[in-house]
Amino acid sequence: MEKGVIIKGIGGFYYVRTSVSEIVESKARGKFRKDNITPMVGDYVEISTDKEGKGIIETILPRKNQLVRPPVANIDQVIIVFALSNPNPNLQLLDRFLIMAEQQGLSIVICINKVDLEMEDIKEKIKNIYENIEYPVIFTSVKDEKGIEDLKHYLNDHITVFAGPSGVGKSSLLNKINQDYQLETGKVSKKIGRGRHTTRHVELFHYGENGYVVDTPGFSSLGVENIEPIDLMNYFPEFRPYLGQCKFNSCLHMQEPKCAIKEAIGLNKISSHRYESYQYLLEEIKNIPKY
Repeated sequence: MEKGVIIKGIGGFYYVRTSVSEIVESKARGKFRKDNITPMVGDYVEISTDKEGKGIIETILPRKNQLVRPPVANIDQVIIVFALSNPNPNLQLLDRFLIMAEQQGLSIVICINKVDLEMEDIKEKIKNIYENIEYPVIFTSVKDEKGIEDLKHYLNDHITVFAGPSGVGKSSLLNKINQDYQLETGKVSKKIGRGRHTTRHVELFHYGENGYVVDTPGFSSLGVENIEPIDLMNYFPEFRPYLGQCKFNSCLHMQEPKCAIKEAIGLNKISSHRYESYQYLLEEIKNIPKY
């Protein structure tokens, strides 16, 4: 049997890269369906081949992690892409993406695209908020080729998912990184103010010697249904130095007295924007019906 990684799945067929130059069209054994297991893009698998050279997935190796949206496994890094304008950056939505990545234990890079649209005040605001949390922030422009080499620096030896809303230029960035990808791109609708979904499915694209990048469909929202109220604070890295220092062990950092998080905000050690995102998300989580 050969080992490989699923780079694409369409209509029950899985395309397994077994080497840099070989991709084997494969079907999954029926046992996976019986066990309610669906192979995912990013899965490391063992395959056999029939007389016609078609592959059969025999084993799915243990997953390091798996994302639901996008449906992809074994990612170790996420580059979260937002645009500086057209569409305007929704920082609360960016915070949702960050929480998703923190939940999965992924390395995180923030990429702010379309910086050819000069808006220095917004650039500085984003940089100040997120670099203070020690998230790398890259500013890129496909049009002017700004920041592309900086972006490439993070891609070697990683399986990296590019995530973000529609219309921010994820596919255009990937095409600029490697022209062989030839991904379809779309423009932002003037009527609705967001991009069309040009990425139809999840696919791994080989990068360098040992890296892969993943283009994903864009999202307009991300649910927080699987987060408990007491756990949300753990996904805000800037909160961590202060956790356990509040008067009450059960402190949710809202109305409670002698709260270390609120004291840190008063001392400008935690961004008020990020705290507002925390408050909003916590209320949303608390109002989700429990069945």
